[in-house]
Amino acid sequence: MHKATAKPTEDAYRDRWAHDKIVRSTHGVNCTGSCSWKIYVKGGIVTWETQQTDYPRTRPDLPNHEPRGCARGASYSWYLYSANRVKYPMVRGRLLKHWRAAIALAKSPVDAWASIVENDAAKSEWQKQRGLGGFVRSTWEEVNQMIAAANVYTIKKHGPDRIIGFSPIPAMSMISYAAGSRYLSLMGGVCMSFYDWYCDLPPSSPQTWGEQTDVPESADWYNSSYIIAWGSNVPQTRTPDAHFLTEVRYKGTKVVSITPDYSEVAKLGDLWMHPKQGTDAAVAMAMGHVILKEFYFKDGGKGRSAYFDDYARRYTDLPLLVVLKEKTLPDGRTVMVPDRYVRASDFPSKLDQSNNPDWKTVGYDELGQVTLPNGSIGFRWGTDGRPDQGLWNLENKDARTGNDVRLKLSVIEDGEQPHDVADVAFPYFGGVHAPNFTANDQGGDVMVRRVPVTHLDLDGHEAQGRVMVATVFDLLAGNYGIDRGLPGEEAGGSYDADRPFTPAWQEKITGVPPASLPTTPTRRMASPW
Repeated sequence: MHKATAKPTEDAYRDRWAHDKIVRSTHGVNCTGSCSWKIYVKGGIVTWETQQTDYPRTRPDLPNHEPRGCARGASYSWYLYSANRVKYPMVRGRLLKHWRAAIALAKSPVDAWASIVENDAAKSEWQKQRGLGGFVRSTWEEVNQMIAAANVYTIKKHGPDRIIGFSPIPAMSMISYAAGSRYLSLMGGVCMSFYDWYCDLPPSSPQTWGEQTDVPESADWYNSSYIIAWGSNVPQTRTPDAHFLTEVRYKGTKVVSITPDYSEVAKLGDLWMHPKQGTDAAVAMAMGHVILKEFYFKDGGKGRSAYFDDYARRYTDLPLLVVLKEKTLPDGRTVMVPDRYVRASDFPSKLDQSNNPDWKTVGYDELGQVTLPNGSIGFRWGTDGRPDQGLWNLENKDARTGNDVRLKLSVIEDGEQPHDVADVAFPYFGGVHAPNFTANDQGGDVMVRRVPVTHLDLDGHEAQGRVMVATVFDLLAGNYGIDRGLPGEEAGGSYDADRPFTPAWQEKITGVPPASLPTTPTRRMASPW
């Protein structure tokens, strides 16, 4: 229809989509998707947005990355100009009332803050309003003064390390993250990880594998043959990447969804496991129990998976030695408990390491001799503060000689008999008094397991005399309750045994049938293992 004959309502519709220019941008607020968008601008105002469609093809055997975006991104311009968008500092009204009254009378802002937080009636009045709203507009000058006064008061009364805080995630704003972290660090406060606030990515991944969170590109899902979707409702929280998860199923990839509710990712699973809310840690422990038994201790260790074995020796801390120390339990029993890694500085010779010996961990080679493998944090920095090139990786080499070395996962390898076996106590986090949980087979919140050990003669930093040690691998197997046939060990190592952390044990807590665990022999689901 020609413009001259258009009705006023049609003009309004056309004007809604009119624009002066198109710019490229993304949405960095609380999202790390980094999707590229076409932003349509009219008179300096964002009017609407659509997805960019010029992503390069990464590899011919991978699906396209685009379109990247979600409904939240497509409606983001509404947030920009929403009446609910916070544009000014907001303070709880009850608190601001007391603050303004105090600052008008006090000698200093710090005295003003002291007068209201040391007044139980006043403090209770605003604290009881938490979660109920009631915020009012303030100014940056006023809130900065209040925050500074509160920090100075806390430092004077309790010390700087009683101030803890977060910065925005680096992916959102590196400048904001650095500013907040520097502020806390310079005053002597505690700068917590943003994961303590963010809570959507597990710290266990960096702790276990040494990388920073979810390092693999989501397109790499397309190279998988077996995926466990756990802790992430992919279609909702990783919307721009979700198509890789759905597309790889055309290749025959099996997907297990672990979520208590029938969520969006649950419908994509070949197997949906739905443990009771808050109990999925028990599922994980049972999986670990089965993995250890099937791929490390099957047929007395003769059926060990070569892939798992090599990976554990080269890329994990499982072969490293740990000091055990004596402890008396409340019931009077004397046991050993894991303390810390054995370090080069524990030896009189410091194993010939003049540079950072406190940060260099040790293990046994196949001959049972102490060896110093490359890769621990002590090799990261040289004496001049610069990185030691060539020693960051985890080559199978002794750092002192440069010779090839194969670390022992256990102090007993290939059918060796243990030199000694100790009773080692482990904490049991089953929550004896918590709902849905159960006491361990020994009762209480401590498990005592038999663990093979050896002894080292140490006379270095923090270590004196003959010290009992075990590998991380042996401690792990003990904690998981793997029956290894050790002297004095309890029998009953079947999956049906009612002891932590067997499949039968987890069923009482989670409600998940043992046969449903994707790692049990009865439910392989074409696993690549």
